[in-house]
Amino acid sequence: MGIKKYNPYTPSRRNMTGSDNAEITKKEPEKSLTTSLKKNAGRNNQGKITVRHRGGGNRRKYRIVDFKRNSKDGVAAKVIGIEYDPNRTANIALICYTDGQKAYILAPQGLTDGMTVMSGPDAEVRIGNCLPLEKIPVGTLVHNIELYAGKGGQLVRSAGMSAQLMAKEGKYATLRLPSGEMRMVPLNCRATVGVIGNADHNLINIGKAGRKRHMGIRPTVRGSVMNPNDHPHGGGEGRSPIGRPGPCTPWGKPALGLKTRKKNKASNKLIVRRRDGRTLK
Repeated sequence: MGIKKYNPYTPSRRNMTGSDNAEITKKEPEKSLTTSLKKNAGRNNQGKITVRHRGGGNRRKYRIVDFKRNSKDGVAAKVIGIEYDPNRTANIALICYTDGQKAYILAPQGLTDGMTVMSGPDAEVRIGNCLPLEKIPVGTLVHNIELYAGKGGQLVRSAGMSAQLMAKEGKYATLRLPSGEMRMVPLNCRATVGVIGNADHNLINIGKAGRKRHMGIRPTVRGSVMNPNDHPHGGGEGRSPIGRPGPCTPWGKPALGLKTRKKNKASNKLIVRRRDGRTLK
């Protein structure tokens, strides 16, 4: 994938960039693997806003991606095409099994039309294949990693991301995640071999506010320009300081550096090293 620049025929176009979609080989999604996506504008079932700055945006269909990769063990599947997915940063690949069933998977780097992928304990350690961690050699780069066997991949699903299998001991494999965290995952959990494609996604410059609105993201207002009843930073005459020891969230919690992870969380024992380099005690 590469980045394309636009001619600056308007001020917003001057610094705008986008993907050249070099990896994309199929334009239209597979109808049988799409479903409607209802907009909720960040509101819960009571109609209350639980996620701010959401709303509007272009309509899109949800692509049903197979994160489990356990329904067709030992059956080869041919890659039909690589598609854009508006619901995630990574591209997706449409595969067709030998019995005619189709599915979407996350598209790793190097996966192209006509290649064959397979899942299951007997699959080769090759790009796009999904195996239990106990069958993958130490040092391999993997993505779409399960935390619970059979639940489907939950870790490392964004564009350009990969985790490295560092060690295998007892019932657990030790993985180094993209954040730098070292974490143990059960050996019977599955992972897909390779690095997720669309690696230059983080280099794209949005360029203008309207493009953000197309993505369903509404404007964010600074707390310092609000009233005191709306934000702890609000109030005062003119441009006032925040009037607190440090920046706060709208609900009064420290905005910088506060650890919000529960100290007695059950999965703490599986984290060997946190992303900040410290070990959990």
